[in-house]
Amino acid sequence: MLVLAGVLLAVGVGLWTPDVPPAELEARWADGVSRFVMVAGQRTHVRDEGAGPPVVLLHGTSSSVQTWDPWAAAMRDSFRVVRFDLPGFGLTGAAVTRDYSMPAYVRFVSAVLDSLRVGPAIVAGNSLGGEIAWALASREPARVRRLVLIDPAGLPTGRGAPLPFTLAQLPLVGPVLSRVTPRWIVRRSLLEVYADDAKVTDTLIDRVWLMARRPGSRQAFVDRARTPRANDGAGLERIAAPTLVLWGKEDAWIPATLAPEFARRIPNAESVVMARVGHLPQEEAPAASLAAVQAFLARTADRP
Repeated sequence: MLVLAGVLLAVGVGLWTPDVPPAELEARWADGVSRFVMVAGQRTHVRDEGAGPPVVLLHGTSSSVQTWDPWAAAMRDSFRVVRFDLPGFGLTGAAVTRDYSMPAYVRFVSAVLDSLRVGPAIVAGNSLGGEIAWALASREPARVRRLVLIDPAGLPTGRGAPLPFTLAQLPLVGPVLSRVTPRWIVRRSLLEVYADDAKVTDTLIDRVWLMARRPGSRQAFVDRARTPRANDGAGLERIAAPTLVLWGKEDAWIPATLAPEFARRIPNAESVVMARVGHLPQEEAPAASLAAVQAFLARTADRP
């Protein structure tokens, strides 16, 4: 690891990749549904569409609202679908507070829901968004009617952190990562989180790569990687909402062996593991993953 850190430092200047202006990113990825709202001093990219019971969708690390595009298109005729870029990511960009702790994320999500006047909702989250979702359900149970956790973070994985997180924690490498983001690194990470390499398209790579280079977002990644996290699942036992734990069997970042552990610790939970799917079921297998969610919602429709 020290050798790798030295190599990164040595070639950092040659690999320097400039920031991408927010206006350029917004021209490309803020569509007709997008709007920007001020929440606790944070200019926040929001998409709020459809009508019916509210569904709140929370993305994961280095992701954005686009991860939910297939689900939103399928759900908006029957639900009010609310999604937004979390601080540190997408068109929202770095947190004005530089606080990337789990309590800060829960407070932010609550503030967004209050600003949009979203009542008790079905809340779904993937990876980091999954951890935020279950932390919200644990701390503010009145906000969550049903909970869907998709390859969520928050328990020990039994394996080392993914390489980008490990590098960001190294004292000398963090400053490099805030200025250096070769496209091939983004491609490599996406190939890790997808089970089917053919689905890692140039369009997908470019979206993640360019959004990561919004001014301040790369430093935000370093800041978040260095933020202490308990990873002990504290609070899972307090979740009251009926819960679906949905996992890609081929997840290389957070192993699917944790699915039954989440389901065991949450009082009213069930788990589904999807074959030949990686860390992002909502992207890699949108129809099948959404079908599992819809079946869960139908099964639990008569529960309080």
